[in-house]
Amino acid sequence: MGTDCYSFKNYTPKYLREVITSMALKRIAVLDLGTNTFHLLITDVENGLVKNEVLKNYLPVKMGEGGINKKFITTEAFNRGIIAIKAFDQIIKQYNVNQIKAVATSAIRDASNGKDFINRVKSETGIKIEIIDGNREAELIFKGVKAAVTIKDEPALIMDIGGGSVEFIICNSSQIFWKKSYPIGAARLMETFHHNDPISKSNIQEINDFLDESLKGLVYNFLKFKPNILIGSAGAFETFAELVTLKFNLPKEKLLETEYVFDLNQVNEVLIDLLKSNHSERSNNVAIIPLRVDMIIVATVLTKYIIKTFKITSLKLSNYSLREGVLFDLLK
Repeated sequence: MGTDCYSFKNYTPKYLREVITSMALKRIAVLDLGTNTFHLLITDVENGLVKNEVLKNYLPVKMGEGGINKKFITTEAFNRGIIAIKAFDQIIKQYNVNQIKAVATSAIRDASNGKDFINRVKSETGIKIEIIDGNREAELIFKGVKAAVTIKDEPALIMDIGGGSVEFIICNSSQIFWKKSYPIGAARLMETFHHNDPISKSNIQEINDFLDESLKGLVYNFLKFKPNILIGSAGAFETFAELVTLKFNLPKEKLLETEYVFDLNQVNEVLIDLLKSNHSERSNNVAIIPLRVDMIIVATVLTKYIIKTFKITSLKLSNYSLREGVLFDLLK
């Protein structure tokens, strides 16, 4: 055949390994388009495993503001969302991403003009957005959480407080026993019930009564599976961890770990402080990001309700949530 410079016999085994490895390298961007916040996660993947977290970013969009309970994205929120996606698109191009996966949750999936938003994003950026339903969202949250937190064979309850919905998952380390997404997210609760600042006892009671009526399925399955631990998936629980660390002068390094174990007495003190606080006090608290200054209150009421109703004795934070679950689902 003559000399062929592309013949395999001209490649050393070492060089072949390097070629195969370089072909296996991939940079993936995950966009989690939530009701309050759009998240961007960029990672390098090698042979189906995460090699390196390149970038993690978020932008507050408040897609549900003014229209969450009317199932409509207002013009202002719509435009904020488009601006955020375009900003992420520029970052994605800058980092030479190979693959993009974008998912949309409660605010966009429930809105009558949600598909208009998706079409606009596609036409202006080329990014395709997949709307996922509540059950799928819960599955992906489970995948994210179990990669971050040690879950034993005994059942655990995962709670993810979003702006539009709250996902509950009863699971152990290997499987989901029960899951459900409830349209009771922080943006919805705040718009419906939070009318005084500090929040009044009557507002709190109204939320608790609403939860009694809304969460009967959760009560039934909690009694059936008897989970022994509550795991909060990112979001409000990150703020609770920041507040506990600040109030009790704990090592800040703990906040950087994928799993944060709470002292329940410390958490309860922080929750009580929050319910007594006003907007100005929360705004001046360095542990509370601007997006959560007001929504953290209804998230606090919900968390206290779950802890009290189910007599929770162990609480953890998972710093992984939906965006990491989407990534790990891609890699499977």
